[in-house]
Amino acid sequence: MIFAAPARRAPLALACAFAMSTIAANAVAQSVAQETLAPVVVTAARFPATATPIGATVITAEQIRNAGVADVNAAIRRIGGVFGRQSLDGSPDFTLDMRGFGTNSAQNVVVMVDGVRLNENELTNTVLSSIPVDTVERIEITRGGSSVLYGDGATGGVIQIFTRRPSGSGTRGTLFAEAGRFDARDLRASVAHGAGPWSFDAAVADRSTDNYRENNKYEQTSFSGGVQYAYAPNGRAGLRFESSRSDSRLPGSLTEAQFQANPTQSNTLDDFGSLDTDRISAFVEHRIGAVELAAELSHRERDVGSTYVFSGFPSASRYQAEQTQFSPRLRHTSMLGDQRNEFVTGIDLTRWDRQVTSSFSAGDAEQESKAIYVRDELTWNAPHNARLAVGARHERFDKEYADPLAFVTPEDTEQSINAFSVEGSFDVAPAVTVFAKAGRSYRIANIDENSYRSSPGVLAPQTSRDLELGVSAGNDARKATARVFRHRLTNELFFDPTLAGGFGANTNLDPTRRQGVEFEGNALLGNSLRLTGAWQYVQSEFRDGPNTGRDMVLVPKHVVTTRLAWTPGNGHSADVGAQWVASQRFGDDFANSCDARVPSYTTVDARYARRLGDWEVAVSGLNLLDRQHYSYAFSCRAGIYPSDGRQLKVSLRFDF
Repeated sequence: MIFAAPARRAPLALACAFAMSTIAANAVAQSVAQETLAPVVVTAARFPATATPIGATVITAEQIRNAGVADVNAAIRRIGGVFGRQSLDGSPDFTLDMRGFGTNSAQNVVVMVDGVRLNENELTNTVLSSIPVDTVERIEITRGGSSVLYGDGATGGVIQIFTRRPSGSGTRGTLFAEAGRFDARDLRASVAHGAGPWSFDAAVADRSTDNYRENNKYEQTSFSGGVQYAYAPNGRAGLRFESSRSDSRLPGSLTEAQFQANPTQSNTLDDFGSLDTDRISAFVEHRIGAVELAAELSHRERDVGSTYVFSGFPSASRYQAEQTQFSPRLRHTSMLGDQRNEFVTGIDLTRWDRQVTSSFSAGDAEQESKAIYVRDELTWNAPHNARLAVGARHERFDKEYADPLAFVTPEDTEQSINAFSVEGSFDVAPAVTVFAKAGRSYRIANIDENSYRSSPGVLAPQTSRDLELGVSAGNDARKATARVFRHRLTNELFFDPTLAGGFGANTNLDPTRRQGVEFEGNALLGNSLRLTGAWQYVQSEFRDGPNTGRDMVLVPKHVVTTRLAWTPGNGHSADVGAQWVASQRFGDDFANSCDARVPSYTTVDARYARRLGDWEVAVSGLNLLDRQHYSYAFSCRAGIYPSDGRQLKVSLRFDF
């Protein structure tokens, strides 16, 4: 998270009435045992299905368990091969960067949990650390433009997280305890209970660590619980509540000389912050013949505080933000001979408000967005499994903002924008699939960007022309996927530190592009060894203006991730992984004139576990080679935020 500024209140009446009345009506339907429902996953069409999105990467619960990752963010980075930058607040919520969007990568990736969007209307990272990792069933990573289904900020891609849907009768659960270097502690417990058509689950966690640097202590407690009612063959409905409380000490940045002398030091020993979040959501899925109906309603509240000390004088900031989302949708499936047609349409309604109290801002802000989308997918020619999908989206944003202390004069605005996509796949041979995607994606300036901008009017929407070609070959034992991609961006939204006399400001950049190659593969070596790997090569550069042909800042051209898992099935297991990140331009080096770059680095992690009945004991390590490195550096040879040093941990787990 980034501790900063402004919000207001959002009524739930109409949306709540619709969702709750639907759930109540469904609950009186004929009840049957939940185990009669077949397992499902939510895919690119935003509906339960068995097929994954075209070109998607899937991380399973088994992979997460074998790698021993402690949180969802780490699973996405270490198993999915997504590049992540160390968080600035000591939390495990690294900034996830797909396709090379640098410091604004969090605003160019949409994150969904069980169909609910987690992104905020501010310059903050999506908080994934509060999601109980033991409850995750699978993670789907779809790279590239996806605005038709997921709207604002989906140019880099979409990450969808699906939690387990409890099935069967009885009670199951897990107890977990871990301790390690830097006074790290992680305590977790989860339980699930099924009784006929009803199921209940709950999870709690308490973690803390002093982290690698001085004044970087992080503490978090979280709770998640839900109830579901399943009725076959028509559908299911449920409620879920999540709550998280965290406190962070903020170590600040270093110069290159300070980093080389002692990367653990801090020059901001009195800075600190906090983040409290609560989210409640309701969902329903119902089938009427060939028509499936689904909806999610969620309400999220955030309370963010921070205190920074300048020359002995503290500057405190606090804000409350609320976001309400309602996403009803419909799918109709029909058959004509061997052709299957799937038509999906839906609307996304979001209201976001923020109120802020600080010495540098006194603004209230609101945003409402209303979107409608359609998507039609045709599948035919069973031997070749041909798929063709077309889609379009229209979204309107209404923003209100007032702040007498703002850097520029605030103003209200309305903006409308469209997205489209065409994608398809074809099996050219047994176990060989070619696929392609083309379309237009977009991003709208958030409230932080418009309140500290370079232009007299609000910032223009960022648009991207997206193109991707790929091929996938193999099966579960051996599989490889390669993609080439290009994003031609207009009015890219970015913070330019060279503006406003060196103070910097958010602006629309001259035309830019992202283009490159992605490769991922896995191979089963014998009966107990599995090798996986991912490589991303991206050229991120200006394509017009005075910086034509120059590299964008803080984007590594290469990111290579590889893992080797050993699971002999006799109670022993081991997992080792490595990631190499190439050098990057410093954060203010738009002219590519700095005489140095952020150095490349390699990190290695490993875990060994021994299972004895219901018990498992494990030892693990991160950055085992203890490389001194960093991925954030906001100015030439300065503004450096060091990444973690070597961490060693031991854990104990009990399943019941």
